[in-house]
Amino acid sequence: MNLIEVYIQEVTRRLPEKNRDDIALELRSTIEDMLPDDYKEEDVKAVLEKLGNPVTLASRYRDRPMHLIGPRYFDVYVTLLKMILPIATVISLISIIPEYFIDYHSKEAVINVVLNIIGFGISRILEVGMQVFFWLTLVFAILERTDKGTEEHPLTASLKKWTPDDLKNIAYIPKKKAISKFEVFGSLMWTAIWATIYFYAHHLLGVYEGDGNGLEFVTPSLNQEVLLQYWPIVLVVIGLEIALALYKLIKGQWTKKMAISNTVLQLIATVGLIVILLNPNLLNKDFIMYMMDLFTVTNNQLQTWIVGGGILIFIICAAISVFDGFRKASIR
Repeated sequence: MNLIEVYIQEVTRRLPEKNRDDIALELRSTIEDMLPDDYKEEDVKAVLEKLGNPVTLASRYRDRPMHLIGPRYFDVYVTLLKMILPIATVISLISIIPEYFIDYHSKEAVINVVLNIIGFGISRILEVGMQVFFWLTLVFAILERTDKGTEEHPLTASLKKWTPDDLKNIAYIPKKKAISKFEVFGSLMWTAIWATIYFYAHHLLGVYEGDGNGLEFVTPSLNQEVLLQYWPIVLVVIGLEIALALYKLIKGQWTKKMAISNTVLQLIATVGLIVILLNPNLLNKDFIMYMMDLFTVTNNQLQTWIVGGGILIFIICAAISVFDGFRKASIR
C-alpha cells in the first residue's frame, strides 16, 4: 500500500475542491524531500508521524478554522453528520408519502398532488435535519467538554489517537471509482419514488383530462389488485436496493463484490418486472378501452406496445447499470 498517496488523499479530501491539486503536489514534494533516497516503509511512517494527523494538517491549509465542535472531535462529528442526514432524510420522505395518500382523493389535480408532496417533503426534511443536527451536536459538545484529551491530537473515526498505521486501513480511492453520498442519497430517493408509485399506482398512473380547473384523473392505467399480488417480490427488491445503497455508503467505492451484488439485484428486479408485466390482467379494462379508441389499435397491439416497451426499456437500463458497475470496479 502506498501510504504517501493515502495520506495525501486524507488531507486533500478535507479541503476545498479548487485547492486540492496544488496542495497535493506541494505536500507530495514536502514528503519526498523529507525522505532518504533509498527509503523504506518505516522511513515513510516516521515522516508522516512528523507531519501529524491529516485532520490537523488539513486544518492548517483551510482559510477558516474548525470551531463548531473543536479540532479533536470535528472530523468524527462531520463524518457522522454527513452519513446520518441523507439516511434520515430519505426515511422521512418515505414516511410522508403514505401519510398523504391515506387522505388522497382521486379527483384531485395531479399538479396539486405534486405540489402538496413537495411542500410536505420540504417541511419534513427541515424538521428532521434540525433534529439530527441538534442532537448530534449536543452529544459531541458534551463529549468534548468531558474528554481530558488535547486539541493537538484529533481523534479518528474509532475515537482513538491517529497514527500512520491507520492509513493501512484506508483504501486509496480514485475519483472515478468513488461513490459520493449524493449517489447513495439518489439511490435511496429513487427507491422511495418507485415504491410509492407501485403501491399507489391507482392514484398516480392513469389517464388525466384537462378542464377549466386543471387536470382531472379519469381512470387508472393499472389494476392495483394485480400489483398487490406481487408485494413479496417488490419488498425483496426494495430491501435489496436499500441494502446495496447502505453498502455503497460504507465502502465508499465500487468493488467487484459490489458490482456482482448490483448485477444480482438488477437480475432479480428484471425477472420480477417481467413476471408482473406479463400478467394479462395488469392493465385496467377502462384504460385499455380508452387507449384503443384514442390510438385506433387492437387490445393485443396495445398490450404488446406497453408490455414489450416496458420490458425492453428496463432491460436496457439494467444492462447499463451492470456495465457501469463493473467498469467502475475495474478502475485502478
